[in-house]
Amino acid sequence: MTAPPSPPAPAESLPLIRASELNQYSFCHRSWWLGTIKQIPANNQAVLAHGIQTHRHHSYQVRVALRWRQASVFLFAGGVILLAMALLGYFLQFF
Repeated sequence: MTAPPSPPAPAESLPLIRASELNQYSFCHRSWWLGTIKQIPANNQAVLAHGIQTHRHHSYQVRVALRWRQASVFLFAGGVILLAMALLGYFLQFF
């Protein structure tokens, strides 16, 4: 009789695979291997730094857009409440 299979390894011991790594592997498995396994930095550090800065700027713009969206929802809700109060006051003056 064979021994039962060993339990799976705990999640803490498994490496985290990011979506960017999957993308890099699908584009060029050798590039992924050199950067992830061998820890050899890429030659185009200036391009990578520009990409990081571009992503940070985009993230900032998204946060600002979300704040404007929240403000517009609150302002719209406030306008609806004020309109309801004005209409209520207008119709109550006739009773």
